[in-house]
Amino acid sequence: MPRRCSALSLITLAAATVLSISIALRPARADDANTAKARELVQAAIKMQDSNEAVKLLWQATDIDPTYADAYVYLGLYYNSRSDFANVVKVYQKLVKNQPNQVTGYLNIGEAYLSFQPPKNDDALTYFRKAYEVDPKNSFAALRMGEIYASTGNRDEAVKYLRVALADSVKNPNVSAEAEKTLKQIGAL
Repeated sequence: MPRRCSALSLITLAAATVLSISIALRPARADDANTAKARELVQAAIKMQDSNEAVKLLWQATDIDPTYADAYVYLGLYYNSRSDFANVVKVYQKLVKNQPNQVTGYLNIGEAYLSFQPPKNDDALTYFRKAYEVDPKNSFAALRMGEIYASTGNRDEAVKYLRVALADSVKNPNVSAEAEKTLKQIGAL
């Protein structure tokens, strides 16, 4: 019953990642030499015609400044556009290694695992749980956990998390609507 991850889901999460990480980091640290170098590499990668060389620059940027969010986002978008979900996972695993409280990194990993054929529900669930642990009010993580539990027959856990997602109708009406749909499908609403 879980709705499979679409490119739009990952792109939306990637955009949220850029915004939340960039906003969170800018006040916390000065624009040091490593950040400036990473930013230059990302800008150079964006302008390149050779995507293989651009990807190398983006990975290099994550090595130079592991906290510079834009490099991860562009890498995630690149690999997602090629349905290379194993590399999407690697990108965001590196992000959360360096930014362990970055919820959107965990969400992107979970979404990537749902994009595998067949979906890797257990792996996805691990990362959605981590996102929910970091942010217990995250309705998207609750939705995905509820959908995975529903698809595996764990009705009690499904209902528990889907109700959390359902309750967030003002802030996240689409998430709430998906939760409502799944709750109706499993006969809990």
